[in-house]
Amino acid sequence: MCSLGMLSVHRVGNKTNGENLILSNEPVKEKDEKLEELLLQYFLKPFHQPEYFNLTFSNDDHALNPVYSYVNNYFENPSSFHIQTIHLAKHLFETALHPNIKPGDFCVATFNNVRIDDVPAEVIGIFKAESMDNFIKMERLGNLFELQYDSGINIEKLDKGCLIFNIEKEKGFKVCVVDKLNKNSEALYWRDQFLKIKPCADNYHFTENFLLLTKTFVTNEIKKEYEVSKADQIDLLNKSVAFFKENEHFDQQSFSQNVFGGHEGLITSFNDFKQQAAAEYEMDVQDGFEISQQAVKKQARVFKSVLKLDKNFHIYIHGDKNMIEKGQDTDGRKFYKIYYTEEN
Repeated sequence: MCSLGMLSVHRVGNKTNGENLILSNEPVKEKDEKLEELLLQYFLKPFHQPEYFNLTFSNDDHALNPVYSYVNNYFENPSSFHIQTIHLAKHLFETALHPNIKPGDFCVATFNNVRIDDVPAEVIGIFKAESMDNFIKMERLGNLFELQYDSGINIEKLDKGCLIFNIEKEKGFKVCVVDKLNKNSEALYWRDQFLKIKPCADNYHFTENFLLLTKTFVTNEIKKEYEVSKADQIDLLNKSVAFFKENEHFDQQSFSQNVFGGHEGLITSFNDFKQQAAAEYEMDVQDGFEISQQAVKKQARVFKSVLKLDKNFHIYIHGDKNMIEKGQDTDGRKFYKIYYTEEN
């Protein structure tokens, strides 16, 4: 059963705003059973369906990444744990410079009895709590109750975190990340400035990349060359997701035949777009791999199957596109004719 090992806590302010870095002198010593249970829930629960990354740096030389260096020092010499947490806190203090980045409590912890893909692994976790919640405490004084309030960390809301496993050291370690992003650029500092991560070359990301490319091609690119209706686009998206859900192994040739129905011009256009997009966005796109159903489940949520008609109707298309027919009557009004066999 997983348990909490060593834990050090520091306070990292925003250097740009004149806030301080407050470093603790030693690790947290006393952690009773209930506190450890709460900390494990806070630190680990958000990683229930992880996707994996590697630490990287310029020219893909992960050895130059400060986080890699400090974590590697710990793995090679566990007695250096606390000094490595100080180095990590200083690194965050020097990199998180956008004025809108919030100060927070910076925690570094080790965990015992962790398994990844059913293999034992050493793991170190790095976390930052930026949000504080108010809560009310009720204390009984005889037959009276006294109300007080305080603020603290909500253990159900981990703002920033990562787990780094002592696996794939030669690639920059195996890493999974939690990052409660907002739409502002400063929110990217955890992944891009502090950790510097890139997706692992694994089946999860191969699946995710191909689905993203397919969605972009069908929704944005295909209509530049071909006259397609919205219903046709939804049909292609449904076929794409269905292929990934129904197969364990991905083969691009089989995929193209199933989704694009042997339309050679369409297949050529898709291949050209795939090569161009993969080069432009530095995506690792493979022609064959084992399909990750975890990635399929995540990406399927953004494959829209809704046909919106003005502000009056939404038609959800989940199956056979031949059961819906598009037309226009004599006075110019457009319509869709829908066929069905059963009404529920």
